[in-house]
This record gives sequence, C-alpha cells and structure tokens, in this order.
Amino acid sequence: MLYLIAEQLGFPGVLNLIRYISFRAGAASATALAIGLLLGPWFISYLRERQGRGQPIRADGPQTHLAKRGTPTMGGLLILISLSISTLLWMDLTNPYVWACLLVTGGFGVIGFLDDYDKVKKRHHAGIPGKVRLALEFLIAGAATWLIVGNGHTNLYLPLIQGPVIDLGWLYIVFGAFVIVAFGNAVNLTDGLDGLATMPVVIAALAFLLISYLVGNARFAEYLGIPHILGVGDLTVLLLAIVGACLAFLWFNAPPAAVFMGDTGSLALGGALGAVAVATHHEFVLAIIGGLFVVEALSVVVQVTVYKRTGKRVFLMAPIHHHFEHKGWSEPTVVIRFWIIAFVLALAGLSTLKLR
Repeated sequence: MLYLIAEQLGFPGVLNLIRYISFRAGAASATALAIGLLLGPWFISYLRERQGRGQPIRADGPQTHLAKRGTPTMGGLLILISLSISTLLWMDLTNPYVWACLLVTGGFGVIGFLDDYDKVKKRHHAGIPGKVRLALEFLIAGAATWLIVGNGHTNLYLPLIQGPVIDLGWLYIVFGAFVIVAFGNAVNLTDGLDGLATMPVVIAALAFLLISYLVGNARFAEYLGIPHILGVGDLTVLLLAIVGACLAFLWFNAPPAAVFMGDTGSLALGGALGAVAVATHHEFVLAIIGGLFVVEALSVVVQVTVYKRTGKRVFLMAPIHHHFEHKGWSEPTVVIRFWIIAFVLALAGLSTLKLR
C-alpha cells in the first residue's frame, strides 16, 4: 500500500527508499515483529480465557507433554495477523506472485483454524475430516498456482542442472498444487514440540529470501543459470514478514510455551513456503532446504504404511521427533539439534544455486 502511495507521489525525498525492495522487506520484518510482540500478551490472555483447557494432549505421547495441558492453541492467528498486515503495508499491491502466496497463507490458515477450533470445542484430535481438508487445500493451492503460471512460466527445473528440464504446460498447476499441499502438511506434522517448527520455518524463509531476490534479478539469474521471473523479487517482502512474525511468536512459544501455533499457523506457514518455491521454480530445492520437514512427514508415512502391512512399528512414535523423545532425549535437546539440521540443510540447498 505504501509503495503505491509513494509511486503516485513520485517517490519524493525520503519516500524514495520505498522504491527499493530491500528497504520494504526489512521494514516488513520490523513491522511484523513489532505487531507480534505488542499484541502477543493480550492475544494469549484472550485465547486462554476463550479456550479454557486449551489444546488436547495425546495420552499416548511422551509423558512430559502432560504438563502442557491448559496451554492455549491457535497462536498461529498472531503470526497470520502480523505477517498479513506488514506484507499488505509494504508490498507492491499489483504483484500477482505475492497475492498468490498470500492466498495460500490465508486459505491454509482458515483451514487450520477450523481444524483447531473443532479440536478445542470437541476435546479430541480428529479435527475436520481428512478428505475434506485435503480437497480444500488442493483447491486453494491449485488457484494460487494458476495465478503464478499466468505469465506462462510452466518449466520444471532441477538442482544441479542448468536451464529447464521440461515444460509441463498446464500440468504444472497439478504439480505446483501438490508441492504446496505436501509442504503445508509436512510443516504441520513437524509442529509437535515448543519452537520445533518455528525456527526451521525462519531458516527456510531466509534461504528463499535469497533465492527470490536472485530469481527476480535478470543479471544474477543469468549468471547462476536459474530461471528469471520478473516480479518474483517482491516475495522478499512476504518472506521477511514471515521471519518477523515467527520471531515474535517464538518469544512466547519458547519452552515452556505460553501458546501453541496449532494447525492455524503451521499449515499456513508450510503452505506459504511451498507457494514461494513454486513461484520461484525451486520446488526441488525446497525439498533440500526444508529437508527436516520432509523427513518428519516421511516418518509418518513409513510408520503408518509398515504398521498397516506388518503390525510392527519402525519408530517408537511418529513423527520422528517423538521417537527421539522416547529414546530419552529431552525436548530442548530434540529442538536445538533439529534446528542445527535445518540450518545445515538450508546451506546445502543454497549451494545448488552455484553447482549447475
């Protein structure tokens, strides 16, 4: 909004700073951080009053989690409010890529909210039916991918290979929707310990901050042999808004957590990262940078598949972070070690930009 106002005025004086993506991205991060920190205490108190007993805790989970009973959930609303206001304030409102990613973020956030609300209201873990939830997610992700490929960018790119591999045409919409839905649910499955999902999301967002900027810059894109997509650079505003909002939330989510983000936050954040990966055509790099989330999701798939076929469990409990808890690792140990893994994987993913 401020960009369009400054543009109409001709970017006079200090408003000329708004012309630069780097300034707007930094301002968006600071705005989201400030909103989250200021609203946080009031918002958590409000959730605690409205929810009473808070999020249900699984009886078959680690016994240390029983102490978390009464902790309010749906804290992801705080993240969504912070990042949405800051992004709308500092983005170029004519940019279709930012709008597509915001569509996924908000849409997945609504789905997660409905799921969280059902759990809190009925005091069980079922939430809304899985098939209904997936159908809604694919509908939103498909619409967002359609907006993204509106300019004809339907090529598929692979890490370590320079240039496009194949033009998927309109099949890219199906592929993009799958990436967005899969990653949204992967982050959702990872969000099982205090701060476990939040910092890896920040790390992945920072990695894609660099990717978005490079893809949006013709000179850097040509030098690195990566796709150049005009306008994608503005996604840096959204990504740094995510960073600011997540850091503000982590202030209250740090052990012992005063609030959980719930599906409201984790599904929305995962979907946002998936949408950014589709917009920048770095879907497979996302699998490396967000490898922690991929492993968490695969651990659930493997556990369920093997158990249905053999009646035996591969892990003591899935997702895999619970497996390590049952092995005797304390919650802070699991969280910090997984953060380190997320950081290393982000560096590995970024290294593919040059190794082509």
